[in-house]
Amino acid sequence: MPQFTELSLSAQTAYARLFDAASAAELSRSVANLAGSFAQKTVKGRVYRYFQYTDLAGKSRQIYVGPDTPEVRRLVELRAKAPGADALRALARSAMALGCQPLVARHFRVIRRLLDHGFFKAGGVLVGTHAFLAYGNLLGVGWGDASRTQAVDFAHAGKSVSIALPGNIEVDVHRAIESLEMGFLPVSGLAGKAGATYLNPKEPDFRLDFLTPRHRGGDAPIEHPRLHVTMQPLRFIEYSLENVVQVALFGAEGTAVVNVPHPARYALHKLLIYGERSGSFTQKSNKDLAQAAALLDWFKIYRPWEVEEAWQDMVNRGKGWVGRVERGIQALDRWAPGLGVADWLKRP
Repeated sequence: MPQFTELSLSAQTAYARLFDAASAAELSRSVANLAGSFAQKTVKGRVYRYFQYTDLAGKSRQIYVGPDTPEVRRLVELRAKAPGADALRALARSAMALGCQPLVARHFRVIRRLLDHGFFKAGGVLVGTHAFLAYGNLLGVGWGDASRTQAVDFAHAGKSVSIALPGNIEVDVHRAIESLEMGFLPVSGLAGKAGATYLNPKEPDFRLDFLTPRHRGGDAPIEHPRLHVTMQPLRFIEYSLENVVQVALFGAEGTAVVNVPHPARYALHKLLIYGERSGSFTQKSNKDLAQAAALLDWFKIYRPWEVEEAWQDMVNRGKGWVGRVERGIQALDRWAPGLGVADWLKRP
C-alpha cells in the first residue's frame, strides 16, 4: 500500500514557482544593500554557493545561498528581479488551493521570526516533523496521519560537524523568541540554568526544542556562544545535519525559505534512533517508522540512489551505528512489509 499520495502536476508547479520566488526575495533582502560577489565552496565533494562581502569592521562574511543546483544558479541570475510580498502571498494561496500543505499559523510565526533574526543563515536547521511536512511539498506528495506535531525542533551542528553553512554569524535566538510575545519561557535545568526547551505554560504541548550533536561534555545542555541559546546535545543527529537542503514553508502570514536535512538522511536517521527509543517513547517510535516508511517509499520509486548513498555513509560509521539502524529496518519491515527495505539496502 503506498505511503503517500501524488500531488497534481499543477500543485507541484505552483510549489516550484513559490520556492523560486521566495528564494529570490530572501536573497534580495539579504544582499540588496551589500557590496560583494557570489562565491562557491566544495564540502565533502558537494559544491555550495555563497554571497561574500566585507562588513563594517573589515571582516569577510558569507551568506549561505544554497547547493550549486540549476535552481540556485537561476536564483543568482534573478537576484535583481525578486518579487514583492503581495506576489509571494498570491503564489502561496495558489499552492495551498491546489493541495500543497501550509504550516499552522503559530508554528510558521516562530520559524519566520528566527529566519528574520538570522538563525538559518547562521547554520540553523529545522528538524523534526515540520521538516517532514516540508518534504511533502518538496517531493510533490501528500502524507498520511504521521505529519502532525505541537513541537517545533531546531538544530545547529556546532563545531563538531563539517557542513556547508557558515557558522561565524551571531544571532540572539533568546531575544528573537522573547520578541514573539507568545508566552514562551525557557525550561530550567537541574542547576537552575535555562534549558534547551521553551514552553508556554498555558499551552504545554506547544514547545520549541534546540538540539546539537553530542560533544565531550556528554548530555549536559550547552549554551551556543554565537546563537545565545541553550542547546541539548543529541547522539547521532550530526548524520542528518551533514547534508542540508532548502525548502519553502508558507501559510497565511507569508513564506519562509529554511534549511532542512536531506530527506534521504532524515529517513535513515529515523530508523537509527528507533533503537534508542523504548517504553514511554513507543508512540514517538511509531511516528518515526511512519515517516521513514513514507520517505523511503518515495525514494525507492523515484531516486533510490540518493538513499543508497546516504546508507553507505551510515554503515561506514561503525558497528554501533549499523546495529541500531538494523533494528530500525527490522521494525520497518514489520510496519510496512511491502517496502522490502532490508533487501533493498543490504543487497551487494
